[in-house]
Amino acid sequence: MNVQWFPGHMAKTRRLISENLKLVDAVIEVTDSRIPRSSRNPEISGLVGSKPLLVILNKCDTADNSATSEWLNYYRSLGIAAVATDCRSGKNVNRVIPAARDILAERIALWESKGMVGRPVRLMVVGIPNVGKSALINRLAGSKRAKVEDRPGVTRSKQWIKLESGCELLDTPGVLAPKFDDNEVGLALAFTGAVKDNILDLETLALLLIKKLRVKYGSALEARYQVTPEPNMTDLEVMEAIGRRRGFLISGGEINYERTAIMLLDEFRSQKLGRITLELPE
Repeated sequence: MNVQWFPGHMAKTRRLISENLKLVDAVIEVTDSRIPRSSRNPEISGLVGSKPLLVILNKCDTADNSATSEWLNYYRSLGIAAVATDCRSGKNVNRVIPAARDILAERIALWESKGMVGRPVRLMVVGIPNVGKSALINRLAGSKRAKVEDRPGVTRSKQWIKLESGCELLDTPGVLAPKFDDNEVGLALAFTGAVKDNILDLETLALLLIKKLRVKYGSALEARYQVTPEPNMTDLEVMEAIGRRRGFLISGGEINYERTAIMLLDEFRSQKLGRITLELPE
């Protein structure tokens, strides 16, 4: 899947992040807990360098609980702090600032030893579009301080947001696009709606989603559509069975594949199939 998102923006964003890193004490990277690997930009680690990093697994109320636990343990094993949140409900958002202060505990103690008691903790918030970065900032700020829209790349300029906790947040300047070097990354972003649907063949995408779900979440398909995906059935046959169940037929009793595909993708994204995680740690 050769998708280029915001061509030319990434080089500018890299430069802006590098320039602003010296102004902050730590970096908060927001990811989508359904696709924790694909929703990270792999360049972040290199850009952040030695700055302490806190990874946020956002949208955790849409993800498989056991998989989210695996990811939290995985980051812990790497010595990286991580918190699972859901910014729509506010779940665990109150853990973010304490976690950030925790990774900066030694530095804060050093400031205090030098008489800099109450020095604000400055944090840069980064993340690719549609992971909930602005929603997290708004939850932490307690107001609509960052512009939120359900489309990629709305945040444009640098802004500092002061929190009651004594922290200051720097919203990422520029657009941090995902990297599509790996076809699986492009698909994961497409499944969750992070890539515009009009650049993809929806019927093919729905078939690939069925293939993915059958590995671990076949029971979710069965429960939602009263279709049992037998091992000898092809993904296309499963899709046809679902379309038939929903009555998505055209003249001659043929399946309306486009309507079935749109419905499947919409229902996956709106959690009507349940809480699903598409990626596990290596």
